[in-house]
Amino acid sequence: MIQRQGTTYTVFAIFLDLLCTIAALYLAGALRATLPLGAFMPSEAILSPGLIILTLAIWFAIFLMLSVYDPRRTIRLSDEVRRVLAASFFALLVLAGALYFTDREVSRLMVIYIALLNTALRVAWRAMAHPFFAGRRRARRVLIVGSGALAEQIIEMLQEYAWAGIRIVGFLEENVAALRDLPRLGRLTDAAHVVRQHSIDEVIIALSHRDYECLTALVLELQRLPVQVRIAPDYLNLVLYRATVEEFGGVPLINLRDPALNVYQRVMKRAFDLSLGAALLLLSAPLWAIIWLAIRLDSKGAAIFKQERIGENGKPFIMYKFRTMTEDAEARQAEVLRHDEQGNLIHKTADDPRVTRVGRFLRRTSLDELPNLINVLRGEMSLVGPRPEVAWMMDKYAPWQLKRFAVPQGMTGWWQINGRSNKPMHLHTEDDLYYIQNYSILLDLIILWRTLFVVLRGKGAF
Repeated sequence: MIQRQGTTYTVFAIFLDLLCTIAALYLAGALRATLPLGAFMPSEAILSPGLIILTLAIWFAIFLMLSVYDPRRTIRLSDEVRRVLAASFFALLVLAGALYFTDREVSRLMVIYIALLNTALRVAWRAMAHPFFAGRRRARRVLIVGSGALAEQIIEMLQEYAWAGIRIVGFLEENVAALRDLPRLGRLTDAAHVVRQHSIDEVIIALSHRDYECLTALVLELQRLPVQVRIAPDYLNLVLYRATVEEFGGVPLINLRDPALNVYQRVMKRAFDLSLGAALLLLSAPLWAIIWLAIRLDSKGAAIFKQERIGENGKPFIMYKFRTMTEDAEARQAEVLRHDEQGNLIHKTADDPRVTRVGRFLRRTSLDELPNLINVLRGEMSLVGPRPEVAWMMDKYAPWQLKRFAVPQGMTGWWQINGRSNKPMHLHTEDDLYYIQNYSILLDLIILWRTLFVVLRGKGAF
């Protein structure tokens, strides 16, 4: 739909980034040798072959791992620059760690020079090149076939990308219907004529399922013309995000439960969860003992609370938390159930009488969720992802909201850093879908970083 920068831009970007790193290395060496900062070092010790190879390898690997060169993420200059800055910072941390274990004689000032120059050069060439590539991007003229709720959704999405040259020319519909402020250009049988007359580049078919009998003839007619044809299925609301098509015995089959993460993303996410989760568990061990003692002294009952939650693809599991409520909290659930103005069920309130004194502190600081690390190490949860739902709330979910279970559920996520308990889980599905559709390891790092500040503010935690 949107013309991406393409493979030419990707190869161009990789080649220029490598040149930027080489230039940054030699410029950093020159600065380290001439500026009156830091202790004196012989010129041959400033820029060793090992440092050159290590820097090139780390920056290249990190930029690949964080999808900086992904054509889907290089359409907007601001998005690409943001990813370059984040990836460069991560590469700096990796380089510093690698040098700590391999060559501690490398000047720390030299490493800072390399990182700053490398980042500045990579951002600078992108700022100069983007107008050139954007100028070569031809405007796309789009025709919508259909006029129902699905067509409305498609138009709303396309209008967000008007800056990319997408222009919706009009729509086709059998009945005399209105679709926003777009002109009706004819009936479905007029499709070929309209495509030729208005020089259409893209046709998006957004018919309701009752009109699918016209679909075959329409597609066959459009296939004769030099136009892209895309179909938005009417059952989109009923499927999990990112359905895939596979061929079995010559028959194309749509997989409605395909994992939202590919194999590479899943392996990277699991490795990240295991390494950071284990480190956090070891570092927080003394705190566990203090919290356990405080809970036992404050109220009757076990310190660890166990509850069935719903994980990835609807699989139930037992989640562990520090107990923050009285021992009979589940039996008193009806005391706190509320409904908002739209009739949505609210089961978590700021003045919940079942929360203990210690529990209120634990919730405000999110320390009650430390035992979730056990679930992370067991593979039942991730450090970052949609929050696992309580089992009895599943009946309150609309079918389209079940998309949030397409990825591993997490300790923190996009919803938590954008509202926390101020927004009940079944009313924040849009936040979870944003996370799923834009998933990357970099996004996980951003969410974890922002979680620290959200927890320190204590906003929305009860």
